[in-house]
Amino acid sequence: MTGILRLSALVFAAFALFFSEIAALAQFKSDVRLVEVYASVFDQKGNHVDGLTRDQFHILDEGAPQTMLSFEAETSDLTFAVLLDTTGSMQGALPSVKNAVSELLSQMREGDSVGIFGFNSALVTLQDFTSDRAAARRAVLRTRAAGATALFDAIAEVARNIGSRKGKKAIVLFTDGDDNASGLTAGAAIKRVLETGVPVYAVAEGEARQSAQLRKQLKQIAEQTGGFSYEAKSAGDIEKVFRDIQGELKHLYLLTYKPPDADQSKWRTIRVEIGGLSGYKVRGKQGYFPE
Repeated sequence: MTGILRLSALVFAAFALFFSEIAALAQFKSDVRLVEVYASVFDQKGNHVDGLTRDQFHILDEGAPQTMLSFEAETSDLTFAVLLDTTGSMQGALPSVKNAVSELLSQMREGDSVGIFGFNSALVTLQDFTSDRAAARRAVLRTRAAGATALFDAIAEVARNIGSRKGKKAIVLFTDGDDNASGLTAGAAIKRVLETGVPVYAVAEGEARQSAQLRKQLKQIAEQTGGFSYEAKSAGDIEKVFRDIQGELKHLYLLTYKPPDADQSKWRTIRVEIGGLSGYKVRGKQGYFPE
């Protein structure tokens, strides 16, 4: 009987050790942060290049080749956030913005999803992420203009929100004024956005175009995440800009890799190259902060 009890204890201990190792391995896997790299590819005439395959892309981290762990083509489903300035100064531009965003939503593919957010002195979720285009459009049409401008708080919060979602992601930001109400500094907010790595397509209109510093900050966010920054010189330009963004969102590739061990405070550069093709240009995420 004593022998049986000892055997049972040994079996129990072996199983406990086995499952603890499995749990530790699972924890290790969940703690590994992958770097997401968004890229758009253009030919010599500036046209988007679609239909590229995984083996044609090469990722360099600080100049060193990396092993790609996953790849999503331009046809894959996309989740995007529309972040709209709803401050008092938006009164005149808001009708054009509503029309432009409504058209953007009408071009969503069946598997795409969108979240609609507004910001003045605080971020407001007008419509949580959904594939229901009609619901998203109703949220846009309900938007009203009032309040101050907490731009950097809003973009940092939306980036954190969408950054945890799986698959391809993007943020479309529209602002017509400089920040005058954020708790975060511009530098802190920009760092948070860059940490998520989600491409940002930023549109500045009205008073936002008059601030050289703000235009520089929006350009920095957009370019380093692989997005693009725009200036709408008048309300009439807004719909044209959103049509361009609509086209951009349809041509995004997503590549992921496990980052090498590195100093977590140091910005690391990324370069994406296309093998076997000459004259093609890649616009993509320029780097990241390790975590």
